Amino acid sequence: MKKSIYLSALLLFTALSMSGFTNPEGGVPQLKKANLSRNEDEPKTLKFAGYTWKIRSKKGEPGPNSWSEKNAFVDKNGFLHLKLTKDPATGIWECSEVIMTEKLGYGTYQWKIDGRIDTLDHNIVFGLFNYSGEDKHDEMDIEFSKWGHPENNKNLNYTIWPASGVTEPKNVEHVQPFSLNGTYTTHRFKRTEKSLTFTSLYGFQDGDKNIFATKSWDAPKTSISKLEMPVFINLWIFKGVPPSNNADVEIVIRDFKFIPL
Repeated sequence: MKKSIYLSALLLFTALSMSGFTNPEGGVPQLKKANLSRNEDEPKTLKFAGYTWKIRSKKGEPGPNSWSEKNAFVDKNGFLHLKLTKDPATGIWECSEVIMTEKLGYGTYQWKIDGRIDTLDHNIVFGLFNYSGEDKHDEMDIEFSKWGHPENNKNLNYTIWPASGVTEPKNVEHVQPFSLNGTYTTHRFKRTEKSLTFTSLYGFQDGDKNIFATKSWDAPKTSISKLEMPVFINLWIFKGVPPSNNADVEIVIRDFKFIPL
């Protein structure tokens, strides 16, 4: 009889173990977490500059555009690549965007860029910004684009969208032309409670050498968000219109750095 009870208990334990139940503390058995593959609706992520970033996929604004996970990746040197490519099978242009999983607040945001962002086709937009998710509010942008107009030579754009709840003014911006002799540039903005300053520099800089553009705004005259927000980096086509030269684009972000106040 004892042998039969022992055998039954052993079989029950084996069945529970195989079904994923564990009992680490001798209490009620707990269901072991399964090693499941990624949910289809869950974005892939990558590691860059010490942060985790979600890779955007599917379709949506701005544009509207198609966004491809394969067009954002980190190479063996730790550099982030964003690409804009035409799918040879469908003929659809696929954009790229990464979104930091962490939210950042007051401090300096800096990107080191390797690419001819001064000669982008007039239908292409490359953006460095933070954003709360509320359209036309709580956003600070550095963008490189001619916004669909080939004759527009003002291809550097600094923009502040107001804090949530503010309706006027809608936004403030500074635009200007710029051109490069090489591919290296540094771009940053510094957020404080009372001001926001944008700066762009030739080469890879951590100081203030070789500045070619800068603009500051002060609060409360300018509405500046106080929210902590994720950082976005994206490469896309304006209003979904393909590049006029029909050429793929690749931009390398060598580094991102955040220095909190």
